[in-house]
Amino acid sequence: MSASLFAPDSSEPLSPWVCEEPERALAGTRRLRLEFTSRGDRVPARLLLPPGGRGPFPLILLQHGAGGSKDAPYLDAAAAPWVRGGAAVASLDFPLHGERASAKLTERLLSALGGALAGEVGEAAGLWVEFVRQAVMDLRRGLDALSGLPELDAGRIAYAGFSMGTILGAPFCAEESRLRAAALAIGGGGFGPAAVDPAFHIGRFAPRPLLFVNATRDERIPRGAAETLHAAAAAPKEVVWFECGHSELPGAALKAMWRFLERHLELGGARSRAGDRMC
Repeated sequence: MSASLFAPDSSEPLSPWVCEEPERALAGTRRLRLEFTSRGDRVPARLLLPPGGRGPFPLILLQHGAGGSKDAPYLDAAAAPWVRGGAAVASLDFPLHGERASAKLTERLLSALGGALAGEVGEAAGLWVEFVRQAVMDLRRGLDALSGLPELDAGRIAYAGFSMGTILGAPFCAEESRLRAAALAIGGGGFGPAAVDPAFHIGRFAPRPLLFVNATRDERIPRGAAETLHAAAAAPKEVVWFECGHSELPGAALKAMWRFLERHLELGGARSRAGDRMC
């Protein structure tokens, strides 16, 4: 079922458009704006590049949580040091978020997400399934558009997500063979319709390495939901907990994600540690 649910239409033109946005770049980065087509929608994205050299740079696709956007401050906090470390970092606006937000539909979507997390499968289930489908296909189409850029190394790509970025990232990672590794933060599984339950999909990411980062006092994702997702994933995987709430991940958590991604993207001195054993 998942293959048909998340398979992009290869006949649909990507129609990518790219331009530089120097006035919006984070310190120590170059910023490009990217747009492409996905199921008839124009999807806006940003790409942050190291300022020096032409690459090609390894790519981290970094995604926001519910109510956020590609320009969310917590994505900036993660992306800036990662770019300074030698990676390109891309983020797109999920459906009904950021530049794609709708006052009416976004509120309905967030209500549907709350119902899914609470184990409620009602009238909003159809909206949630369609949202997950669109988001995963957007990510896949985004990767198609990004892979064609000469600044990027299409052989070294990883995924990172926060909260909803993890919930949507699980089926995306399972579907997408171009990813080397994934770092999934403050997410969980075991909820929503089975076809889009993150725990239903995450096992297919193996044998590629996974890092899970979670908060012990998370008021949005119950510990049981986080552990359900962890258990559904196959080895190799790492699980790290931090003493904090959902929106309080410390700098040490972002550093743990970077060290993991750095290692598996073989950046700099990380090449010699790429074979480190994981449990």
